[in-house]
Amino acid sequence: MTVQLGKVLAALDARYDPALAESWDAVGLVCGDPAEEVRRVVFAVDPTAAVVDEVVETGAQLLVTHHPLFLTPVHGVPADDPKGRLVHRLVRAGAALFVAHTNADRAPDSGVNAALAGVLGLVDAVPLQPVPDDPRAGLGRVGRLPEPMTLREFAGRAAAALPATAGGVRTAGDPDRIVRTVAVCGGSGGSLLGAAAAAGADVLLTSDLKHHPVSDALEVPGPALCDVAHYASEWPWLPVAAEVLRGDLGGRVAVAVSTRRTDPWSHRADAPG
Repeated sequence: MTVQLGKVLAALDARYDPALAESWDAVGLVCGDPAEEVRRVVFAVDPTAAVVDEVVETGAQLLVTHHPLFLTPVHGVPADDPKGRLVHRLVRAGAALFVAHTNADRAPDSGVNAALAGVLGLVDAVPLQPVPDDPRAGLGRVGRLPEPMTLREFAGRAAAALPATAGGVRTAGDPDRIVRTVAVCGGSGGSLLGAAAAAGADVLLTSDLKHHPVSDALEVPGPALCDVAHYASEWPWLPVAAEVLRGDLGGRVAVAVSTRRTDPWSHRADAPG
């Protein structure tokens, strides 16, 4: 069975409204013909060469990624440019590329942050920074754990729930602090620390936290911090988005989550002992 690409794109846009994207973002169809038929869709965090290899190898007609291939204006996609080469490879293979980025971050129910809250087991999670005209949508999520645990135990919970990465899971704060309310933000969410504090969160889990803001945060009352790999924080969205698309299209397309690990960090060396 197949579905016209244009109808697949409409289903994706219905779930991840482009109007929710940041003004600087680049979401939607990057390459592909809406009139072509789609039998198989692959979901991935990043549109890397390894992921494109998988798309070509599996004969998929559509690659859906969270991160954009292009975030700045381009005036050409020559095949001797690394990103241009990916576009050429996809086009030659008859595969389209679609991006759902900050619109997927803010989407209700099946978005990136809803998926992150879900995989951590948060109960009654709601947007940390709601969209004004839709309280179901917005950045981040804040919810409660089924039962209290220490920050140390919560870090272990996150490590077990998220893909393993070289960076692992780091926390800032007293490891024995009791955690009941958790705020999360997939990707770089350090800017939501104030919102997490206002929501009464005991910990904020996000990515790409920097030394000085973390150090400063520990000097004032507020949440502990849990830093995970950017890739790991957004990966839980992939199986959710894949299954939602399959259901929205009545099972008429096959869906798959990429098996390629696109976290850029490959190794960590710890001091002996």
